[in-house]
Amino acid sequence: MSPVLRPLRKREDMPDFVQKALDERGLRDAYDARPPYQRNDYLLWINKVKREDTKQKHLAQMLDELEAGGVYMGMKWNG
Repeated sequence: MSPVLRPLRKREDMPDFVQKALDERGLRDAYDARPPYQRNDYLLWINKVKREDTKQKHLAQMLDELEAGGVYMGMKWNG
């Protein structure tokens, strides 16, 4: 019996403020180098929250992790 495939998650749109932050910090290449699932997870994590201060906190963490390298969502990552 073949395994049941899970449907793919919706691909998240990148908000303008995220694009601007990536460009300002010079991290667009680091973002683009991440696997598609990570890029989508980061955007979902930022887009799903309602409060602006929480969006900014999530954005700051993403930027810091991209800058540091070797970190994804607070976990060590060897990409």
